[in-house]
Amino acid sequence: MKIKMINPNTTVSLTQTLQWLAQAWVRPTTELIAVSPPMGPASIESYYDDHLAAAGVFHEIARSEQEDPADGYVIACFGEPGLWGARELTSKPVLGIAEAAMHMASMLSPSFTILSALNRSKVMMEQLVYRYGMERKLRSVRPTSISVLDIHNDPENSIRRAVELCRKAVEEDGAESVILGCASLSLHREAIEREAGIPVIDGLLAAVKFCEAFAELGARTSKVLTFAKPQPKAYAGILRDFGNPL
Repeated sequence: MKIKMINPNTTVSLTQTLQWLAQAWVRPTTELIAVSPPMGPASIESYYDDHLAAAGVFHEIARSEQEDPADGYVIACFGEPGLWGARELTSKPVLGIAEAAMHMASMLSPSFTILSALNRSKVMMEQLVYRYGMERKLRSVRPTSISVLDIHNDPENSIRRAVELCRKAVEEDGAESVILGCASLSLHREAIEREAGIPVIDGLLAAVKFCEAFAELGARTSKVLTFAKPQPKAYAGILRDFGNPL
């Protein structure tokens, strides 16, 4: 089995860290490939970043389907850039880490709080919750006020801040679990959970394991209507290579 994990930003050191983390949890027979697209932002912290990063996700899935097909794909960013468009490009499972985390949290507790990176991502997180019908379970979105790359580069401060917010989520918001709303926090899940004393859900590991299970079950993305293959059409300028999808 082969799973391709796409980190939609172009920070290769983060991609390598995420692969190292996820590799420890997959089956010995599962080949896990982690990539960063050749185009996109260094980190994803705004709608602008998110929408531009989607092109890199499409590029990686289209290239994989043509050259070296995987049995499933994981978009390793909580904003899930291009998730629904990516599902149009393949019949294989394509999972986002936000959706996977919310489903896992909902099966482990009746309510959750999401820890995001910067304050500006709060509305983005809330919109994802509504997209997946989880608004009744959401207790709050609490930003760490630390950038994605600073979370990656300063683990001690990131863990301290995350633990502080987890405790506030329980005491002030009534949350019974916490979702890490940034892939950069994934490496610190165990430390945060141990210190905070609350179930802490990492969407990266949830998505990778769900994807592995879906592939084993032979699950396929529906092509009835919504995720049907896009119709070929002319694209101009720097998007000209995207006009002839698989």
